[in-house]
Amino acid sequence: MEFYNRMAFRLFGQISESASSFFGEIRSDLRIARLKVSLQEYLSTAFFTSFLTFLIGLPILSFGLGYILKNFLFGFITAITISLFLAVLFFYIFLNYPKIIAKNKSNELEKTLPFASLYLSTIAGSKLPLHKTFEIFSKFSGYKEITQETDLINQDVKMFGLDINTALERAVERTPSKDFKELIWGILSTSRSGGDLALYLKEKSKNFIEEYRRKLYEFSHTLTVYIEVYLTAVVLGAIFFTILTAIISGIGGAPANVIFLQFFLIFVFLPLVSVLLMFIVKYSTPAGE
Repeated sequence: MEFYNRMAFRLFGQISESASSFFGEIRSDLRIARLKVSLQEYLSTAFFTSFLTFLIGLPILSFGLGYILKNFLFGFITAITISLFLAVLFFYIFLNYPKIIAKNKSNELEKTLPFASLYLSTIAGSKLPLHKTFEIFSKFSGYKEITQETDLINQDVKMFGLDINTALERAVERTPSKDFKELIWGILSTSRSGGDLALYLKEKSKNFIEEYRRKLYEFSHTLTVYIEVYLTAVVLGAIFFTILTAIISGIGGAPANVIFLQFFLIFVFLPLVSVLLMFIVKYSTPAGE
């Protein structure tokens, strides 16, 4: 992969340098997604991948479409259009990939934030210095993304010698979660003003817990709809279809296509829909993992 990136930068580095001014927001997305690559290198890889997509796709599609359509000129013209579309599509995917990673990180942060803020308020109640509070939280908590965020705060303080307030400012700039950003800003303001940090975190955790309960309530109603649709439309519909086709085939003979449809419905369609429902429930639940 390093060779691929170096090759891309060697070929498209100058173009990426010139085009970087038009993609300034990607730089922020790369930092939030923690992709350790510069904007120019990332754009070079995007340009190179799109170019390869066009270069590889054009001859393959030209031959394939020309053979199918029995007209190689029309197949070539169509292949150019499809190859250009695929190249633009890959470039678009590259541009949005950091946003997707940042969004996933934000979702993971906000899933566990109510419980993490409650745990943080408990540690802050011991009246330890703020940097020690984050250090203990990072060492003993198991909240994945939030623990990683606090690890970076501790790293700024210990390894780079920053004071805790500056480290918190840096955390605000790099976190993808709006709620976590709001929490860090509140901690920073409380620290600077000399307020009661434990009280602030306790109140903030209450707000997060209330929001979490609201999401759980909404999710329970959504889950009820999912189950009703699944049982009514999918399970009962499949049973009704199987019985109906069995009766019809018993009266007029059992053609092979009816047997195939029944086999596909029972052994392929129902398991696939069940797995799809499991994924929908898993990724729509507000519960922290």
